[in-house]
Amino acid sequence: MSIILSIPFLVFLPLIISALIISPIFTSNEIVVRRFAKGVCAFHFLYTILMLGFFNAQNPYISEIHFMGMDWIQSLGIKFIFKADSVSMILCALTSFVFFVAIIASKFNIRTNHKFYYSMQFLLMSAILGIFTAGDMFLFFLFWELEMIPAYFLIAEKWSEPANIEFYNDNKKSAIKFILFTFFGSMVMLLGILLLHYYNMSSGGTLSASFSDIFANGIPLKIQILISTCLLIGFGVKLPIIPLHSWLPDAHTNAATPVSMVLAGILLKTGGYGIFRFNYQLMPDAFKVIVPVLAILALINIIYTAFVAYAQIDIKRIIAYSSISNMGLVLLGLCAINKIGLSASIFHMVSHGLVTCGLFMIAGIIYLRYKDRNINTLSGIAANMPRLYGFAVLIILASIGVPLFAPFVSEILTIIGAMNSDFSFVIKCTALLSLPLLILSSCYMLKFLHNGFFGGEINEKINDISVHEFIVLASILGGLVLFGLFPNVILEMIGI
Repeated sequence: MSIILSIPFLVFLPLIISALIISPIFTSNEIVVRRFAKGVCAFHFLYTILMLGFFNAQNPYISEIHFMGMDWIQSLGIKFIFKADSVSMILCALTSFVFFVAIIASKFNIRTNHKFYYSMQFLLMSAILGIFTAGDMFLFFLFWELEMIPAYFLIAEKWSEPANIEFYNDNKKSAIKFILFTFFGSMVMLLGILLLHYYNMSSGGTLSASFSDIFANGIPLKIQILISTCLLIGFGVKLPIIPLHSWLPDAHTNAATPVSMVLAGILLKTGGYGIFRFNYQLMPDAFKVIVPVLAILALINIIYTAFVAYAQIDIKRIIAYSSISNMGLVLLGLCAINKIGLSASIFHMVSHGLVTCGLFMIAGIIYLRYKDRNINTLSGIAANMPRLYGFAVLIILASIGVPLFAPFVSEILTIIGAMNSDFSFVIKCTALLSLPLLILSSCYMLKFLHNGFFGGEINEKINDISVHEFIVLASILGGLVLFGLFPNVILEMIGI
């Protein structure tokens, strides 16, 4: 099976498909392009599940690519090496699933320039998978930077209707804002990587950028804290951590529905993964020092953005701010520095990825039918679209942490992990103060449900969800129920 199950194949298949779709030799027929993209995504998802099924935590997938018998940049100890442990494989499976449902959701949401759109989606997929499986710091950074290119175009372009200059300018502004924030974070993060590479070599004598060869014990603690802070700024843009968050609501508001599903469902998780891989694993001593500050920032994420979400009237902005709030829980789980907290953090990445995909899909369906996302002007959706209403009720209940759904498990584990933390009293206080999140999330989500779905009847006939929309929502809901009833599917892989 080692010959068949290949990390480079998993990572580079979407890149090859992206190049094939955008090439002149590939057809421009919308139906052919869309069906080909769905077929490839289905195959990729099944391949990822196969790799997950044969995964052995004691023997993770490792693959190194040599160039003419040499390492990538041999003089600097930089290797083109991939390594997938249990956390990487879980997030790769989530990535493959999110892109699969986003491609299915593209049927009615994407109306123009199909070749370019699907090419950018596959390029972004390859970059994110590379981030999750990179075994070298500079290879990680390469994929981190590569992700900006397709993300920019996916946010900037108007995919659904004929060009509208005013709306297109809003899209471009949001995309440029995303690039500026990400580029600033990347430059600071690169400084941290360079410092870590240099001090690892000077203190330990190891000229290598591979994660397995980084030993921060010999690096002075003050230098570790400086490096850790630089890395946190880069990862904090993507997570995002307040005040590095303001790009996200604008990007979600203007991006097409499938793009929003990818941004919130998986792109934000690259920030949490980076903190885990670099700060949590490579420099635990420095991480323990800055944990109290991170815990306070996590609390601000959780509480402040929940209040901001309640004040929004645009469905997409409500979901965007709720995502920032939930990413605070991911950060809080990591701050606990124990197995329960780590498991809760990874589990919440998965559960939130599923929830936010479902919520953005619902928002997209509403906009397609009503051409409106203002919850104060929408009305009668429950009466006109009972199937959509049924899915909305269940997914919204999942998002607020009702038992039997995956977010309930991750939220409870986060609080338990933080309360059992041995490293800081601040963590325990933050956990107690975070409990109102359950109430606050209920408030803004139930406000969205009540104001958006109920009210006066609409005379015109509104079609309920189509077959492909049903498949997307049912798949997402199925995942939320599956992991809510059987959380050990994920927790045992992580170590609980």
